[in-house]
Amino acid sequence: MKRPIKQLILITYLTTLIFTVQSCEQKEKESTKEIEKEVVIEAEYPEYFSLRPEVEKAYGYSHAVKIGNSIKVSGAVSMDAEGNATAIGDLEQQMKNCYADLDKVLKHYGCTFDDVVVENVFTTDMPKFLQASAYRAEIYKNHFPTGSWIGVKELAIPEFLIEIELEVHKSK
Repeated sequence: MKRPIKQLILITYLTTLIFTVQSCEQKEKESTKEIEKEVVIEAEYPEYFSLRPEVEKAYGYSHAVKIGNSIKVSGAVSMDAEGNATAIGDLEQQMKNCYADLDKVLKHYGCTFDDVVVENVFTTDMPKFLQASAYRAEIYKNHFPTGSWIGVKELAIPEFLIEIELEVHKSK
């Protein structure tokens, strides 16, 4: 009777050993699979855009920079191709001119105002801006972005009454 018990113990021991080894091998395979799932991230380089290259070079800025899905747009002002202020004294028309330029930048990147997530408005005349701000509903038809409206003493050129900068998220 001792011999069958020893054989039973030996068989139990060997069976346990086999299952343990197989279990370890399975865990090793699972950890190998996890390593195979590593994601390689490609480097993202900035893509610069100039709306008025000569003016931007003279003042030392780029109108927009895209990195990945994010686009930062410098403040748009009401100016002509040579950098001269337009619609002098007319804040509402200057605002419309700003949005026209911003639309050109957005289109360059295949975006619309629906892709804008931040809009910051700088103005030298907050009461006039507040009166004209309803125009923004024609620009932002689906939703308004986050942002700030900031009253300032002056902008880059004394005739500028408003400047609008954007941050954009371009979905893939």
